[in-house]
Parts: sequence; C-alpha cells; structure tokens
Amino acid sequence: MATSNIIYLNELRTNAIHLASQNQIVTDAPKDNHGKGEAFSPTDLAATSLGACLLTVMGIYAQNNGIDMTDTSAEVTKIMNTEGSRRIVGIDVNVTFITKEPLSDKLKTIFKNIADTCPVAKSLHPDIVQKIVFEFKTL
Repeated sequence: MATSNIIYLNELRTNAIHLASQNQIVTDAPKDNHGKGEAFSPTDLAATSLGACLLTVMGIYAQNNGIDMTDTSAEVTKIMNTEGSRRIVGIDVNVTFITKEPLSDKLKTIFKNIADTCPVAKSLHPDIVQKIVFEFKTL
C-alpha cells in the first residue's frame, strides 16, 4: 500500500498527502534554489525526519518505562554542500530532554543510544554527518 500521494502545485511547490490519515504537508523550494522558501523544502523534511524519528523512538522507550518526557524537543540544522551538486552533507540535532525527575547516567546513555540508532539515522547515507547533542533538564 502506498504511503503518500504528492501533487505538483506549480511554482516549485508540492502538496503531499499521507494516505492513511489524509494529513498534508506543503513543500516549497528554498530561496537559495529558485524557490520562495515559504514552507519546508524536501531537504528540510529529510533533515527534520531525523529529529522527529529520534524523539519518537525515545518516546516509545519512555512510555514503556514510565518516563514522562513531555516537552522534550529537538532543534535541527540542515547543512548543505556548498560546492558541486546540491545535497545534504550534515544534520545537527540539539535535543533538550526534559523530565520531572532526574535521569540516571545509565538512562541518559540508553536514550542517547536509542537516538543514534533510530530508523532514519540508520537509513541516511553514511556520508551525511549526524551530530546529535543532548542537554538533560529536570523541571
């Protein structure tokens, strides 16, 4: 079964529809590549997928182990090649991991390992440098 249907709208813009939920994502070419930069670019989504994936798989572990990580966030920076063909060469993810109770060093290591091995991290080309940095905060 297909995952999505993408329609080219014109002027370097697309509308992607998630078939199971009917949720939609609009993409736009970035300003530095002939676009308006008014929405996520396809490469923005590729980089953002890493942050969303690692939060999701950490959330699965947290949920299964009674850990509340509500408001944990990931700030994603996409790094594009400046010479030659346009491609992503790096993705920096700064994770602010928020809990109500302090995490042990063992749990911090577990969450870091989960992030490093999320499905998107393992699917990206090995030439794409992934830098994931954690800041653990207790409310």
